[in-house]
Amino acid sequence: MTGPTADPEALRERALAALLAARDRTTLLTSCVEDAELTAQHSPLMSPLVWDLAHIGNQEEQWLLRAVAGRDAMRPEIDPLYDAFEHPRAERPSLPLLAPAEARGYAAEVRGRALDVLERTPFRGTPLTDAGFAFGMIAQHEQQHDETMLITHQLRSGPTALTAPEPPVGEPFAGPSEVLVPGGPFTMGTSTEPWALDNERPAHRRLVPPFFIDTTPVTNAAYQRFIEDGGYERIQWWDPAGWAMVRRHELRAPLFWRREGGQWLRRHFGTVEPVPADEPVLHVSWYEADAYARWAGRRLPSEVEWEKAARHDPVTDRSMRYPWGDADPTPERANLGQRHLRPAPAGSYPAGESAYGVRQLMGDVWEWTAGDFLPYPGFSAFPYREYSDVFFGGDYKVLRGGAFSVDAVACRGTFRNWDHPVRRQIFAGFRTARDAGPADAPEPETA
Repeated sequence: MTGPTADPEALRERALAALLAARDRTTLLTSCVEDAELTAQHSPLMSPLVWDLAHIGNQEEQWLLRAVAGRDAMRPEIDPLYDAFEHPRAERPSLPLLAPAEARGYAAEVRGRALDVLERTPFRGTPLTDAGFAFGMIAQHEQQHDETMLITHQLRSGPTALTAPEPPVGEPFAGPSEVLVPGGPFTMGTSTEPWALDNERPAHRRLVPPFFIDTTPVTNAAYQRFIEDGGYERIQWWDPAGWAMVRRHELRAPLFWRREGGQWLRRHFGTVEPVPADEPVLHVSWYEADAYARWAGRRLPSEVEWEKAARHDPVTDRSMRYPWGDADPTPERANLGQRHLRPAPAGSYPAGESAYGVRQLMGDVWEWTAGDFLPYPGFSAFPYREYSDVFFGGDYKVLRGGAFSVDAVACRGTFRNWDHPVRRQIFAGFRTARDAGPADAPEPETA
């Protein structure tokens, strides 16, 4: 699909492909380790992998078999076990969860029936079935849990269980370090993307003052300069809550980094390697990103600034689906879908550049923004309050742009992610911004 106006049968084919791709990835992430690894809790921050597997099947049953097709529940007694709001992650290992073989069988049986529902359901008539929304939602849900399971693989100890080719290495980036995004109105969010989730809606106009934004995400080399300049030892760069976190946990570097033999090393999916200087920094909290930006004399971009840099076409004043236009992501445009297990070097993917010349706004690393997670004007919860509404106004910061761990079905120019500002295990980095003044306005064209 190259745009949000594809016909119903094209959307049906897209839904089938998205569901199959998600299940292939789920199978990979749950078949590459022994069953004991599936039932173990590798971090109190994460569920056992087997919980995610059965939860994926349970959500698919609830929405596609029960809500869309009106069928009776297959296993109603397990619904409470896999309710993410009823049981926090830390207590899930103590629940009477389905064993790995049973979880696989349940998810497979649900999927077989769901594909039958997909084939028979008209993509019109109800909010859940219009444009195949429910099927797109479930594909996105599974891919989001696949990303969660990939985080668990990074947190687990033991040998490497996953492999992938390295990202392609192109010419070293030689462009400017920042670009000017002129001020003016901009259409944020969407009212037309068929599988956009409720917090991305509706489209609305925003007036954005001019600003500068980094052309690429902040690199490991740049972040090391912050560390070496005493970044973790100087209170003036830190939000008070962030400084308390640093002192309480004695933080000195991003998660998984350690200093050894005069160099920085990191643990990366079961192997230890020198920290790659030219990759975007990874596994930093919002507080660390904010402190770096202050140290650099800059700030994190607001959410609207990030989206304008990513979507606005100044020639047509149109908001595009992706930085490069409306066409779907491809391997030449963005590092998505777990094709690689790391970010590409900063400045990669020139084919994915935005209209303003900003690179890697999609894929590679999630990017922290300055903003709290809040609803757009005219927001309406759909199809359930617990997806977004219950998180608004809490202790959550917004991340944008996806990462190498994110599938394209769950990543677009309007997609919003959110997490607590202390979170470091997620595949998050950042870029910085600064205000632009009158002297920074572009020269007017002359006849």
